Amino acid sequence: MKTLIQTIVIALVMFASSNIAQTIDSMKVLTDYSLFSEYHKNKDFASALPYGWKVIEAQPERFSKWIYYKMEECFWSLHDSATTAPEMVKSVTDTIIYFYDLAIKYRSEDKGYFEARKAYVSELWLALPADQTISLYEQAIAWQPELSSFYYNRLGQLYINNDDGTNGFKDKAIELYTVLETREPENPVWGEIITNLFGNVDDRLVYLKEAWEKDPQNEKKAKAFALTAIQASEWAMSIAPLEFLISKDPENVGYLTQLGNAYNKLNNTTKSEEVFSRLIKLEPDNKDHYFYFGKALMEAGKYSQARTQFLKASDVGNGWALPIFYEGFLYEQSAGGCTDFDRKVVYLLAQNTYRRALSMDSNLGEARDRINALSGAVPTKEDYFFRGIKSGQSMPITCVGWIGKSVTAP
Repeated sequence: MKTLIQTIVIALVMFASSNIAQTIDSMKVLTDYSLFSEYHKNKDFASALPYGWKVIEAQPERFSKWIYYKMEECFWSLHDSATTAPEMVKSVTDTIIYFYDLAIKYRSEDKGYFEARKAYVSELWLALPADQTISLYEQAIAWQPELSSFYYNRLGQLYINNDDGTNGFKDKAIELYTVLETREPENPVWGEIITNLFGNVDDRLVYLKEAWEKDPQNEKKAKAFALTAIQASEWAMSIAPLEFLISKDPENVGYLTQLGNAYNKLNNTTKSEEVFSRLIKLEPDNKDHYFYFGKALMEAGKYSQARTQFLKASDVGNGWALPIFYEGFLYEQSAGGCTDFDRKVVYLLAQNTYRRALSMDSNLGEARDRINALSGAVPTKEDYFFRGIKSGQSMPITCVGWIGKSVTAP
């Protein structure tokens, strides 16, 4: 019995000692992390690093949400600072890959980011061979495709600079920059790089068309083909990929707008009107749909219907001036069908409409330009005098039936 009690007592003592040791270790790590954070906050990165290393080596997962990012800031600041001692820079450079490997392992939620950073320092800090750096960037992008375009571009430039005509790097560069262009259509740089890789936009279009035809259900390839065709003003070529994309996403306003514009450029008024009518049903409070519908109708010569859409665009846009400018442009374009004084009266209506647009938006320089341009085309005092027209008298416009308006003599 005595032996049993002794055994239990010894076990309890050992258990308590183990817990005390763990508590002491945990407190030490917490102390080290506190010191690290304080030095980091004060931007004393050289003093912070040793404590950061102690924390990571003791409990690499405990503060993983913060410590790897803070440690990275220490590394980069010390490496890039002109005041850092050469031996410290060397230490940072020698340990940076090991650090990123730990970050990748213990902060797996951000593995792609740390993979990309590892690739970047391998390229620029360590000047590793291109094939190694390329492999690292490829791993990062494969793991986290939504990485910043900065890393995509780094990889793309490596492909371009190390292409030897046989390693397939040119094709990889084209594919990579096509992804970027699809993701950031507002950035012209990616398209310019692709065009330079091909030499001309026609070859690029052929490449993208063939790529999509080989993989006709691939939306990314269809989008890249459509976007490039639009940029090259190859409206007919853009129709098929846009129709396909809309079949996959019937309410995509961007695709529908591009399709409506493409049909308009091809003078296919019926199709263009169908698309813009569909857009207006989808988003009746979007002024742009009425405006672009109006432009499509205007280019089709349907001036009366175009005016209706421009007025609606201005109304939905709470007094948007640009559609009123285009209303004036409709009148100006119609004046050519009239003769002599009647033509001058229509020009006066156009000029008055431009003035109304300018009163709505004083920054609308194009309205001011047209007002000035028409100053010599409107009726003169002599015109009014010889026709017995007095100031304030209404002058109905009859030479252009669809206008249906009158102008007051000044």
